[in-house]
Amino acid sequence: MRPATMFSTRTRWDRRANRLARLLEEKRRAGARVLDLTESNPTKVELRVPGGLLDPLAAPGGELYEPTPVGLPSARAAVAADFARRGVTLEPDRVVLTASTSEAYAFLLKLLCDPGDEILVPRPGYPLFEYLASLESVGVRGYPLAHDGSWHLDVAALRDAVSPRTRAVVVVSPGNPTGAYLKGEERDALESLAAEHDLALVSDEVFADFAFSNDEDRVTSVARDGPALAFTLGGLSKSCGLPQVKLAWLAVTGPAARRREALERLEVVADTYLSVSTPIQLAAPTLLRRREELQGPLRDRLRANLETLRAAVGPGSPASLLEPEGGWSAVLRVPATLSEEDRVARLLQETDVLVHPGYFFDFPAEAYLVLSLLPTPSTFAPAVERLAADLVL
Repeated sequence: MRPATMFSTRTRWDRRANRLARLLEEKRRAGARVLDLTESNPTKVELRVPGGLLDPLAAPGGELYEPTPVGLPSARAAVAADFARRGVTLEPDRVVLTASTSEAYAFLLKLLCDPGDEILVPRPGYPLFEYLASLESVGVRGYPLAHDGSWHLDVAALRDAVSPRTRAVVVVSPGNPTGAYLKGEERDALESLAAEHDLALVSDEVFADFAFSNDEDRVTSVARDGPALAFTLGGLSKSCGLPQVKLAWLAVTGPAARRREALERLEVVADTYLSVSTPIQLAAPTLLRRREELQGPLRDRLRANLETLRAAVGPGSPASLLEPEGGWSAVLRVPATLSEEDRVARLLQETDVLVHPGYFFDFPAEAYLVLSLLPTPSTFAPAVERLAADLVL
């Protein structure tokens, strides 16, 4: 009997434009200037670009192709040096290069999971996990992040979420969109839980360099040889604001025997794809050395926009800012007098301001709005002003 469709169920998504996407398209067709507070692309927000930034992509040797599955030694050493800058001692041979953090996740899902297995991901959190997991025939189960003035792990709820098919726990530090960093006690609890249940720990640290303040309780990284096998993800897309050059990495730490086997298996996975280009690997040491030069304008933008937002939702405002510790986003709790979708639709329809509703990120209840802190001040300030005015209606 012929199958009902020739296409995989893994790609059976609802591809219809949602209400907000339709409204946005109507606005743009009408020529409206939409003040977009969902923009997360650092190359589209008028940040200062240093001169000659991409010249290293033309470095000698880039024309030669010599496949190296886990990455060129010089690039892996540069990544290890970047970990050292953050206080983490890591041998270059524990680093595997990928084209993106999405690809790093895909490699890890192949390494750790069989079809029907599960991974645990934070809620609220970035919605990409479901797509990445479904493409590997892997399930996603959320574990809650609690907020009592600051965000933290609910370790008991995380433990309850573990099932016989769970293979890994994902943590994002700082969180997207919460902006919360993992604390020392939380890291220890995660490692113990993962070791107890024979799970891998996956730590996404792409926003780690973008803190708004210091905190002694904050962990620099999960990358250490603790009791659990751990994988730490990073990349140039966020750390240097260079999504267009496509280079990311994962570092492998934990018990020696598990670590060695993981690296051997990952080499086979990476050898199957060979996706990282030679020019970007040759350029990586130079680009990482310019990290501070690249991050400076980003940090200035994030902090300036956060101050603008704080001023707009200060005392007397019906909204409250769930203060982020870092990252590129901010979360507002707003009155639940309208559904999130109705409020976001009204903002777009009547004020030309676009924000994300909280349900995009699986907030447990209404009503929340998520704003990117990346837009230009000439976009961000008037958009926040209009948003604040709309909240009192």
